[in-house]
Amino acid sequence: MILNFVSRTFMVALVGVSSIYATHAEDWSQWRGPTRDGISPETKWSTQWPAEGPTILWKTNVGMGLSSVVAASGRVFTMGNSENTDTVFAFDAVSGKPLWKYSYPADLGDKYFEGGTTGTPTAEGEYVYTLSRWGDVFCFQASDGKVVWNRNVQTETGARLPSWGFTGAPLIHGKMLLLNVGEAGLALDKSNGKTLWQSSTKESGYTTPVPWSQGGKSQVVFSSSQSYIGVEAASGKELWRMKWVTQYGVNAADPVIDGDRLFISSGYGKGNVLIKPLPEGEPEVIWKNKALRTQMNAAVLFGNHLYGVDGDTTEKPLLKCIELSTGTEKWSDATSGARGLLIANNQLIILGEKGELIIAPATPKGYKPTARAQVLGGKSWTAPVLANGLLFCRNSRGDLVNVDLRSAPTK
Repeated sequence: MILNFVSRTFMVALVGVSSIYATHAEDWSQWRGPTRDGISPETKWSTQWPAEGPTILWKTNVGMGLSSVVAASGRVFTMGNSENTDTVFAFDAVSGKPLWKYSYPADLGDKYFEGGTTGTPTAEGEYVYTLSRWGDVFCFQASDGKVVWNRNVQTETGARLPSWGFTGAPLIHGKMLLLNVGEAGLALDKSNGKTLWQSSTKESGYTTPVPWSQGGKSQVVFSSSQSYIGVEAASGKELWRMKWVTQYGVNAADPVIDGDRLFISSGYGKGNVLIKPLPEGEPEVIWKNKALRTQMNAAVLFGNHLYGVDGDTTEKPLLKCIELSTGTEKWSDATSGARGLLIANNQLIILGEKGELIIAPATPKGYKPTARAQVLGGKSWTAPVLANGLLFCRNSRGDLVNVDLRSAPTK
């Protein structure tokens, strides 16, 4: 594909006037939720649906891609691509009313998949941050979409572009905006976009930066095409490295943190490992097997068990539960077609690859669905998002639905 990073014109269209919202305690303002682990604190949502399924409050199309949704202060934000143009969207969370959108030229990038956007916005206070596959970074005013600053970090830093472009979401860490760009990350000043530190220009992986505190040190974990790397958050200094070579360089599932241990998993037959990084030398390997070969959406750790998707998009996915401390498989299911999930109120909220919504208890004792409904069609590889009783589900062609789980009636 031919990418034009030089001649870019940017347009913002204000298509609605945003209301002033109070901050909600159960917002989902960043990738993988409030605590960045795929777990929602919400308890007041219902699985008691009528026969035809839960109410769909609204539906819209945002263009091609796999970008997820974030929700903050009554607004939801996402991204999509249409006619080689990326667009960042803001909607009223409850009504679906378009509040603003911002578009800029971007190649569809349909290499080995349909293409489109793959990163997810990050919202903090008055601002929303985005990273495109081709290195365009934006800081927007959340209320009206006005651009506060933007730059293209691929051309400006010389970082090598991964095969499928940059993915993941920006991470807010104090005054820094951290991006998985370069071998072990890039740090920008979130107020103006200036570079604070950068790593080698070697190819990055596809994860979102994951913050971690180990031994009193504030660090961030990045994936490259060859390794998972922990760096000092303030300076970018490398603290440890776990060599992890996956076919095509696709280290795409975020590492899962449990105390001083880290669970890493990749697809393409690679498998998974539980490690403990040490002050010096290579990390200690606690166990390693191929029980959970996660290609994209990271597993969710609940108690001492991981719930996640095993298998690539080229094969039938298996939903599995494995014990974190030993790597032992507790159960496996081939009927859900799961590609992404979250956990809320001790329940698995699963979106199947063909758009089926499934609810099941999160327990190592077995997989027993209690509710299911078809909420989307098409290819659904993006994990669902729960915010203030509203569940947002999206497919690759850009259909986005808001499923009302706040007080669904029974029949």
